[in-house]
Amino acid sequence: MSPHVLILGGTTEARALAARLAARPGVRVTTSLAGRVTRPAAIEGDVRVGGFGGADGLAAWLREHQVDAVVDATHPFAARITANAARAAAATGVPAVVLRRPGWRPGPGDRWHPAASLTEAAALLPPLGRRVLLTTGRLGLAAFADLPGLYVLARSVEPPEPPLPHGTEILLARGPFTVAGERALLREHRIDVLVTKDSGGAATSAKLTAARELGLPVVVVRRPPPPEGVTVVPDVLQALAALPLPGPAAEPHPG
Repeated sequence: MSPHVLILGGTTEARALAARLAARPGVRVTTSLAGRVTRPAAIEGDVRVGGFGGADGLAAWLREHQVDAVVDATHPFAARITANAARAAAATGVPAVVLRRPGWRPGPGDRWHPAASLTEAAALLPPLGRRVLLTTGRLGLAAFADLPGLYVLARSVEPPEPPLPHGTEILLARGPFTVAGERALLREHRIDVLVTKDSGGAATSAKLTAARELGLPVVVVRRPPPPEGVTVVPDVLQALAALPLPGPAAEPHPG
């Protein structure tokens, strides 16, 4: 029987991995999406949308669909999904790999203020600035809702969930972004502090360069650590190498 790989997706790396596996003869790949984005990009192989019902539900799905390996390639802040995947893999004996792009690192001239959570990020804001570009996604903005006297420009791919800070302006946009575009955005809205999660990757890192060039402080929410005992790899090639699949990896077909 062909080996079956389940990818817990939603990231650029997950799509790239699905393409590599789908191009590999004799390998079946299924990508699972949480369903939070209404118009996901095209993905090679089979796609399912929706949750599994926790770790026990995922374990049952792995058994029912005879999955041979799991790759958790969700967002670095999807801690609950990662924990459930680790528990389900341990319960079923299915090999599991966590694919996490490396986090960002501050460089010369950066004015970064690390925070352990969105709540801690909100607490850091008042002394740093009053006009905020908030790029932490559509969830969790309630942490900033009780801060008075702030202008908040909240950028996300999908409309953010309430409650929102009073007077929030919503900007719906999807990366990748350019440094010139981010610099213009910061100047147009007279932003004096940026708040972001340490998502890593190049698609949304231009805002950090723009903030550095303009001398703006940046509140960076640290990503949660992965569960103990899981194999963590930084890119698609290392994820492929870690999977228990026969034969060499194949390049995806051009399209």
